[in-house]
Amino acid sequence: MKIRLERWCRWLLAVLALSASSAWAFDLPELMSLLARQQNGEARFTEQRFVRGLEGPLDASGTLSFQAPDKLIRRTLSPRPETMTVDGNVLTLSRGGRTRTLTLDSMPELLGMVEAMRSTLNGNAQSLRRYFRSTLSGTPDKWTLALEPIDERLAAQVRSLRLNGKAGEVLGVEMEFIGGDRSVMVITPVRGAS
Repeated sequence: MKIRLERWCRWLLAVLALSASSAWAFDLPELMSLLARQQNGEARFTEQRFVRGLEGPLDASGTLSFQAPDKLIRRTLSPRPETMTVDGNVLTLSRGGRTRTLTLDSMPELLGMVEAMRSTLNGNAQSLRRYFRSTLSGTPDKWTLALEPIDERLAAQVRSLRLNGKAGEVLGVEMEFIGGDRSVMVITPVRGAS
């Protein structure tokens, strides 16, 4: 009888421990709250793009900046200078003295990719859910947010995105494209820039 009571108590403690740990699990609203605290920031990036049919990755590096609620700038310094600026609904590409401007509404698949970053950086889960199914894993000190496109046009080009980070900082983005291409970006925040 005493042995059965001890087993029952151990079982009850195990159930309570599992229940308590899942009740305190790191979730999307908590991550979004951490991310929303940072209204702007600057970072350096390195990116490797793996393209089917090419031997070895294509490397790029440069800087990133974000200003809430909706301005993103990617300045590629290597292998050749180019700038991509997203300000609201307007995308501006500059390379070699030439500039092209278009609206994101005219390219829904590009809008979805921009919103993956912008909504994450803003901590806007509602906007993120408009374009993606999301799965969060990890802890506040080391998290991964996996995004799977919902929009058909975006899903026809992008298989998945995975963002990883620590607390309110995005430290990496990995994109898998339909057809096998893949991009891996490592982001290093510039301290004191925000």
